[in-house]
Amino acid sequence: MRRINITGGNTRGRNKKRTMRLLTFETAGQQRLGAEWNGRIVDLQNAAAAKELVQYGVGAAQALAARFPSDMLAYLQGGTAARQVASEAIEFVQGLPDNVLDDLTGSSAILYRDHQIRRRAPIARPGKIVCLGLNYRDHAAESGMPVPSEPVLFCKYSNTVIGPGDTIVLPGTSDQVDYEAELVFVIGKAGRNIPREQALAHVAGYTCGHDVSARDYQLKRGGGQWMVGKTWDTFAPMGPVLVTSDEGLDPNNLPIRCVLNGETMQNSNTSQFVFDVASTIEYLSHVMTLEVGDAIFTGTPPGVGFARKPPVFLKDGDVVEIQIDGIGTLRNPVKAG
Repeated sequence: MRRINITGGNTRGRNKKRTMRLLTFETAGQQRLGAEWNGRIVDLQNAAAAKELVQYGVGAAQALAARFPSDMLAYLQGGTAARQVASEAIEFVQGLPDNVLDDLTGSSAILYRDHQIRRRAPIARPGKIVCLGLNYRDHAAESGMPVPSEPVLFCKYSNTVIGPGDTIVLPGTSDQVDYEAELVFVIGKAGRNIPREQALAHVAGYTCGHDVSARDYQLKRGGGQWMVGKTWDTFAPMGPVLVTSDEGLDPNNLPIRCVLNGETMQNSNTSQFVFDVASTIEYLSHVMTLEVGDAIFTGTPPGVGFARKPPVFLKDGDVVEIQIDGIGTLRNPVKAG
């Protein structure tokens, strides 16, 4: 590895905040843990090892690389200690001279531009994927349903998870596949019977989610098959980043949209939640132990396809974008199975 001079760099105009917009990305056939920084993607394990190499030598770099994870789930399980290492790695990168940053970007295993990597779902195989139905007041009204007095729950499974840019595959036996824009939060601290006042401390971060739904299976076939309607392969896109919960994002006041082929189909705000994030955690943890890496889909706003007149369902060649302010855009093409 080239010798890096970390002093005397031109850091004018750089954002000094230790941003934590985490992602899972793929390069050279391997999935890695990264963070967005200043228009680049930082490989956190390799940046942390480079910091140790410069400051303490080869042995320290090897030791850090052995104990600091290269995947999201292990990182979240590492808790405060892992986050501290990641923060210091980003701080190290911030201190590098501009010419060194340019040299390292794309020509090392430390820094990349977005076009040089492939984004994947932040957590590829969550232990649990729990979803809320009818959790927006305006969506309940659209559906002609009363606002629920307790959370309406169903599950997806890890086979449904795909990442940004991956293809949503329409089942050959369904012609009523619908879109649903959702805020997803990921558990970062396990717990059971978590009181509402402590609930947000159990959240690792937030991402965009898409609860793709085969409405004919969900609502009609076999008397209504929620599980079947929700759990086809590719029916839970997530991404493009996991915005950590300490970044000042208010999960209960976020504009959220679904854009289909350039047309805005859903446009609301998470302030319409019937059960906010803390209340959801309190309720779920009364039923089950919430574990690190569990993904919770928080429901969808109005504008879904089956409620439109005439209905609008996904078809081959469509492109769907889930947009949440403060998080980003999750974009997925659609093709027939």
